[in-house]
Amino acid sequence: MAKDSIRSGQLVTTFGPGSMVDLPNSAVIVAGLDQWHYDSTEPVPVVEEPRLLASLRQLAQPPSHLRKPPSAKDRDRGFSPNVTAWRFPEWFVVQKAESMTGVGKRRRIVPKQLLQKGRFLDDHGRSQPVVPVRFVQSCSKGHVDDIDWLSFVHPDAEAPCTYPLWMEERGTSGTLADTWIVCGCGRERSMSQAARRQLKALGSCKGRRPWLGPASRESCGEPGRLLIRSASNAYFPQILSVISIPETGGELQALVGKLWSKGLNIVASGVPLAIVRNIADIGAALQPYSDIQVAEAIAKFQGGEATKEKPPKTAEFEAFASTIGESGSDVPDGNFFARVLPEEHWKTGKPWMKAFSKVVLVHRLREVVAQVGFTRFEAAVPGLSGELDMDVKPQVLSTTADWLPAIENRGEGIFIQFDSAAISDWLARKPVAERSAILAAGFDEKMSESGKKGRSFHGAAFYMVHSFSHLLMTRIALDCGYPSSSIRERIYAEGGDYGLLLYTGSSDAEGTLGGLVQAGRKISDIVRRALCHAELCSNDPVCSSQKPNAELQRELLGAACHGCLLIAETSCEHRNSFLDRSLVVKTMDFAGAEFFQAYGL
Repeated sequence: MAKDSIRSGQLVTTFGPGSMVDLPNSAVIVAGLDQWHYDSTEPVPVVEEPRLLASLRQLAQPPSHLRKPPSAKDRDRGFSPNVTAWRFPEWFVVQKAESMTGVGKRRRIVPKQLLQKGRFLDDHGRSQPVVPVRFVQSCSKGHVDDIDWLSFVHPDAEAPCTYPLWMEERGTSGTLADTWIVCGCGRERSMSQAARRQLKALGSCKGRRPWLGPASRESCGEPGRLLIRSASNAYFPQILSVISIPETGGELQALVGKLWSKGLNIVASGVPLAIVRNIADIGAALQPYSDIQVAEAIAKFQGGEATKEKPPKTAEFEAFASTIGESGSDVPDGNFFARVLPEEHWKTGKPWMKAFSKVVLVHRLREVVAQVGFTRFEAAVPGLSGELDMDVKPQVLSTTADWLPAIENRGEGIFIQFDSAAISDWLARKPVAERSAILAAGFDEKMSESGKKGRSFHGAAFYMVHSFSHLLMTRIALDCGYPSSSIRERIYAEGGDYGLLLYTGSSDAEGTLGGLVQAGRKISDIVRRALCHAELCSNDPVCSSQKPNAELQRELLGAACHGCLLIAETSCEHRNSFLDRSLVVKTMDFAGAEFFQAYGL
């Protein structure tokens, strides 16, 4: 793969519609789905996952189906030739710096109208290379636009100034305070003022949505906010994912899914099933089943009963928890295959494992990930049940498309179920209630600040399971052969049932190498080491004394830092929020609330 190429899976996450990308010679914003074009000579790459489609029906404009992004040929570089990327921003900085009196340097700022063949002719007629300016403006609704630099420097001017603009870096820190926009007329203004929201230095948002094309503006009026194009808060895809799991007695439905793209899908257009059975491969595969059975399986596969289905995570938890012996099919193209690890391999003689009731090794799994929209400045994460956060209004991916982009990840994982009775006993302790009240106060403060005042506190049990998941993920990465950033989590903590799934997968390969399953066979030793190491953080005693704090923007964190619980945000289901080490093990500052205090290590 070329070093500047982008994988198709990234078009659903990191570089989805509305994301700003730096390419070797320019900066672009990825176009919406209306500008994604598929090869008319090939079938549309539809992703089949009825449970995910059922969850997406709650959207204002539910999709009719899911599609994989258009693929590029091996010889192509950069974006797929079938995915449009508009040039953005439209203001540039001349690369050549001019020296200043004292410490610092300055560069000319020019709009694209002054460029000739992508270069700027200076006052001496020399052609100078330019780079896109790194500052743009956005708003809480996700619109994005160029900064009106003339108005920024001349906020009270009655007529536009015609003098040139310069970006000066005064000092060596490169901070906003050291970065000034200077006009040839003598007016100047620090970029630090643009970052101060109370000053409203950038004016009001004009509702521009450049990823949807030139004429895509909508009314807004929100205060403009400074945004650095390459910053981590410039783009948060809102995604929803499910694990493909077999239903009880669902062998026929799995078969329908396998045959759907091989010709069975013509029944959706009204072709009788009796005629479809004449297709050799389909007829032979469906021969053991009656027309009624096949029709029912097709209805389920198409989502005809999806509205009655349970939330994604509830269905997943029940599938893992109800596994006896093994579940699914151990075949090369199988979507799911899991085996229960016998208790004598992980529980007998190991008191610290009494807190768990089941360990399931997932040899094969399929995760389907769909992008619904995106936000800027602050991420939107799914609810505890895996449903979309309907309080968040993400920016749209298109104006006319009736589908959403999705990818399939295939891999492996480990499911661990907690003993519900043990958690109930733990929640009844007074220190746990005291710690829970502290975390709940931070949660309420954050929700109130975000305009979600009616949200219910997730509960101490969720914080504990989530924190334990991070400890285990960090430790298991040392044994399984995968980097920690490649391992992801799914937390199950609703209705008195608690568990977690650590898994890894890739959209570029069928399955993985078995490292997680192999590590799962010695899960008891890994859990013990994770708990022992968690008792002391490299940042203690500061870390253990931390509590939710609005001033430090850590309302959703207790005793947690990068030395113990914070991991790669691509691995964490909740973007490193809802964590507290004091609920898992005893810390230097707080004792009595730890879940594992009754189990010998």
